[in-house]
Amino acid sequence: MYDLLVVGAGPYGLSIAAHAASAGLDLRVLGRPMASWRAHMARGMYLKSEPWASNLAAPDCRWRLDAYCAAVGLTARHAEPIPVETFAAYGLWFARNAVPEVDERMVSRVSAGPVGFEAVTEDGEVLRARTVALAVGVMPFTQVPSVLRGLHPALVTHSSDHHDLGRFRGMDVTVIGGGQAALETAALLAEQGTRVRLLARAQQLRWNDVPPPLRRLWWQSARTPHSGLGCGWRNWFYAERPGLFRRLPEATRTRVAATALGPAGAWWVRDRVEPVVETMLGREVVAARAVPGGVRLETVSRTGEPSFLDTEHVIAATGFRATRDRLGLLSEELRASLTTTSDGAPAVGPTFESSCHGLFLAGLLTASTFGPAMRFVHGATFTATTLVRGVRHRLRTAAPPARAIPVPMGRRHAEAP
Repeated sequence: MYDLLVVGAGPYGLSIAAHAASAGLDLRVLGRPMASWRAHMARGMYLKSEPWASNLAAPDCRWRLDAYCAAVGLTARHAEPIPVETFAAYGLWFARNAVPEVDERMVSRVSAGPVGFEAVTEDGEVLRARTVALAVGVMPFTQVPSVLRGLHPALVTHSSDHHDLGRFRGMDVTVIGGGQAALETAALLAEQGTRVRLLARAQQLRWNDVPPPLRRLWWQSARTPHSGLGCGWRNWFYAERPGLFRRLPEATRTRVAATALGPAGAWWVRDRVEPVVETMLGREVVAARAVPGGVRLETVSRTGEPSFLDTEHVIAATGFRATRDRLGLLSEELRASLTTTSDGAPAVGPTFESSCHGLFLAGLLTASTFGPAMRFVHGATFTATTLVRGVRHRLRTAAPPARAIPVPMGRRHAEAP
């Protein structure tokens, strides 16, 4: 029986594993390393976060992104975006150097066992552990507008479905959304000769500013400090003090998690969108149906004015929503026992332990508790150090797993719709 099973091998899972291995825990890491970065982001995309805010977390700040870049003859400089392919390769390098061997089998089910937990791999092997850390990334939580969900995948897809956009060359494609994924997807489509338009509810697109130099006059830094989530004291609080964020009232936390750092495009993609991509702003899709040659979208403006649009394919770049009911990896009994916050996300305590003894959660699932940093790679450092400390405490106490325990910041809610 292992001390810890880490389920997931993205930035959060690998960071947790690096700290757990350094702490001397007997662990097993399962999942395909950096899978979503390698297979679910379009070729040609870049990281929106700064290189210095995109490190996976190992003890003593080892195996950083800049060290990888130096080792392979690349650069990692402030205000110079890093290609997603480079970041994915960095994650694999980190896994080879900082983490015990990763078992690349996927886990199909996690349930409570007689002692600890049982995880069933995709080929049927049962692994047992006293604690489990779920670091499943964002792919279980893709969000597509309800009016589009009934259409065939040949007509409607999510932006994360595409690693290669080449299939859309010469086609007419409508991208729905106003955030970075939508804007960069639209730019890549336009650059390969696709007839593309962007449809968004917002009245205007938002763009992030070019970041100021890292080294500035003291009063400039004091007024708008740099942080892993951007400049400004509010962003600094979200990025650097997630433990304090957890102490805010639950209503405040869930509101901030849903609205802070909202849809906006990176400064470096603006000139690739505005001159070449048709935009339909201030409109919402209220109905969609298949027609010969593609999809007919019915949209309505904020003033109630309807319009119709025919397109060959719709890409919904509409983000992710992490709620308890989407944790299909967990057995029904284990999933139902999880306490939630008011937005349907699982509640976690101060060390990322859920309301089931020994079951720890990481990443987007914990944004309603620890704040917006959990939506970004930058949050992996706080998560890994804090979660492994919680695992070590749980192993010492050896309390029975899978039994509901009080969580200070949460209460049991009905599942979100």
